Amino acid sequence: MTGTINYIENTKQKTLDELAEFLAIKSISTNPDYNDNVHECAKYVANKLTSIGMHETTIYETKKHPIVYSRYEVSDTKPTILIYGHYDVQPPEPLELWESDPFKASIRGEYLYARGVSDDKGQVFCHIKAIEAYLETEKTLPVNIIMIIEGEEEIGSPNLAQFLEEHKASLKADVAIISDTPMIHKNQPALCFSLRGMVYAEITVTGPNKDLHSGQYGGVVQNPIQALCRVIAQLKDEDDKVMIPEFYDSVLSLSSKEKEYLDDVDIDQQTYLSELGLTAFAKESAVNIAQQLWVEPTLDCNGIVGGYIEKGAKTIIPSKASTKVSMRLVANQDPNVIADQFKAYVKSVTPKGVSIDIDIHSLAHPARMAIDTIYIKAASAAYKATFGVVPKFVGEGGTIPVVADFKQILGIDTVMMGFNCPDDCIHSPNERLLIENFFKGIQTSATFLSLLGQS
Repeated sequence: MTGTINYIENTKQKTLDELAEFLAIKSISTNPDYNDNVHECAKYVANKLTSIGMHETTIYETKKHPIVYSRYEVSDTKPTILIYGHYDVQPPEPLELWESDPFKASIRGEYLYARGVSDDKGQVFCHIKAIEAYLETEKTLPVNIIMIIEGEEEIGSPNLAQFLEEHKASLKADVAIISDTPMIHKNQPALCFSLRGMVYAEITVTGPNKDLHSGQYGGVVQNPIQALCRVIAQLKDEDDKVMIPEFYDSVLSLSSKEKEYLDDVDIDQQTYLSELGLTAFAKESAVNIAQQLWVEPTLDCNGIVGGYIEKGAKTIIPSKASTKVSMRLVANQDPNVIADQFKAYVKSVTPKGVSIDIDIHSLAHPARMAIDTIYIKAASAAYKATFGVVPKFVGEGGTIPVVADFKQILGIDTVMMGFNCPDDCIHSPNERLLIENFFKGIQTSATFLSLLGQS
């Protein structure tokens, strides 16, 4: 595939110019004011896939933002690879913290800066340009390709699972590929094998039917803020262990090989604390940071509201107080079961004198992928060929719901091979992507497809 690699090298400026066009489209899915821009971006992606020679490309409308579907058929004897990505982006605010226009790609030093360059337009473009390079030089692809590029990832992909269910027949594949997880650092690639799921809930505690004078009613009426704090305090113990009964019962233990891989990820505890301005971890005993973040569940309060919070004093017992809680789940934990356990436990520890409402806002399944497949081996070899080092196996503390959807609906595992870095400011001002790694990403993708074509 020397010709393919040479094509990638010889068209770098053209590739950067096209990526800049892609990044200029304000495909902000979270804000309805940009709905037209999101649709414009879907058309851009579809036109690009058609122009590089994909056999079939269709824009599927959903209840909100479109999904771009594309495929290239080579042979029934070749593997079929499903490449997933998203073209929607986060809002750029606060704009005053950007050093350049967030929707005008800007090169500063070794980096390309723009909203979406790292999450996820730049990484999606790696695969598109790898396919283009192959088709331009070899006039065919080494494997069958299906692509799904959606416009709702940043709002939780509310219509993707339904799309997968309705189009199972045309989405039949051997493995899925996602580039939306980071490398360890710019010189050390990583393959992610574990993703947390999530239960996101809101607890509302209601006491009296109106705010009351704390002098006239204090000591007689239960205070909703204090009642809520008592509930929160009983969610975890002094060693940060979740106190919900049976919360840990279904957690899937690590294999010896998985534990070995996590132990190989060197995270210096003191440096970790220092960078966060902390002096100690939540747990009393020594913490394995990689294991805690990637393959162990947790529970955190994300916000709390209640009573008078403006300047000065207002002596009241508030009528209501509320908190939002996220539970990050790991392999084998069912978010529906955890949600029910959470609701039952919270109600059981609620003090008398108040009523409580619990809303479950979202659920996402965790995922853990096999690490000894031909697809993982091909991805590892592709990284080694391009970056010069084998990738480390890591997990991800966050949630990518589509990975669990691919497993549950399509019955396929996912290879997560990202090309950005943890310090690339995704979702923040001055989002960036190392230009060298962008082109290495294109080469890695092309090499990965080539290796799978030989398997």
